[in-house]
Amino acid sequence: MLRRLYDWTMAKALDRRAEWWLALFAFLESSMFPIPPHPLLGLMCLARPRQAVRFAAITTLASVAGGLVGYAIGHFAFQAFGAPLLHALGLSKSFPVMACTLRANAFWIIIFKGMTPIPFKLVTITAGFIAVPIAPFLLASVISRGVVFMSVGVLFRLFGAPIKAWIDRYLAWAVGGFLALVAGGFLLVTLLGGHHPSACGATAPATSAGASSAG
Repeated sequence: MLRRLYDWTMAKALDRRAEWWLALFAFLESSMFPIPPHPLLGLMCLARPRQAVRFAAITTLASVAGGLVGYAIGHFAFQAFGAPLLHALGLSKSFPVMACTLRANAFWIIIFKGMTPIPFKLVTITAGFIAVPIAPFLLASVISRGVVFMSVGVLFRLFGAPIKAWIDRYLAWAVGGFLALVAGGFLLVTLLGGHHPSACGATAPATSAGASSAG
């Protein structure tokens, strides 16, 4: 079953519309969509390693553009759309802590969080809510997303054939490793939400917003 799904997805990665799907996944994941673009990016790089850097660049730019949408949601429509979205994604309890963390050092926190399995939409929506200046937000997003996706593209461009041979042989291990990363992201979010906002100096607006989104 897993092998058939892998072969089917590899065939779709060769489709002429694959780049548009990749861009759409990356765009939506940064603002509202729960599924990350990494699996599709990886499979497209496997299918066409000579174009891996191009695919990674598309993913990076689309993810940053989606991050701007997430920022706008947090800044202009948090109560109407941002809070219900975070609640639906199970990120409400993590919001107040993320808010006070970003207030401490937004630029470096965005870079760091954007390179972890923590959902990037939590970062972008929260950054918009607390009004992180747009220029450092945009620069930090480009750096963090670029490191994540461009490293994948470069690795597949340089070592595409050996990586594909390894995945073809150890597909179950590769899928298990990715699922472990996703589970790690949920664990990090759970740990983040488990800390009381006052521990990192969250102000009243962020705390009350987080509380209202949880309800």
